[in-house]
Amino acid sequence: MKTQPIIVSEQEYALPLDIVGEHVTVLASGEKTGTYEIFHQQGPEGSGPPPHSHPWDEAFFILKGDVEFGIGEETMWGAPGTLVHIPAETLHWFRFGKGGAVMMSITSQLGASKMFADFAREISPTNPDIGKLVELASLHGCTVTG
Repeated sequence: MKTQPIIVSEQEYALPLDIVGEHVTVLASGEKTGTYEIFHQQGPEGSGPPPHSHPWDEAFFILKGDVEFGIGEETMWGAPGTLVHIPAETLHWFRFGKGGAVMMSITSQLGASKMFADFAREISPTNPDIGKLVELASLHGCTVTG
């Protein structure tokens, strides 16, 4: 299948997926690009995923606010304009800082968009069943460790 150029204006964005308090908008799925995926992510202070790893590379570019990242045994804070690249299979997590934050993320292959859709459909954003989250993540090759 030959992929086609993609132009997505703000009026054409898909509805954000509510994933345990974080809002994730799929801007370009791997099905559309043929390979990578692009997301707009925003969340309130303290929100973010537990430590996890997955079979795709992931890069984050912070647009607004501060974000704390844990990568392996290291932690660091990123401010607007910071780019963070996480290689596939690397244990990582992040937390949005004071006042929340906004960032773009890109994955190296199809996978995250389907996993995010499953999370939004099957996990309560306000009272999440962590066991169910871990189970769904594993179906997409993602290992949650915390």
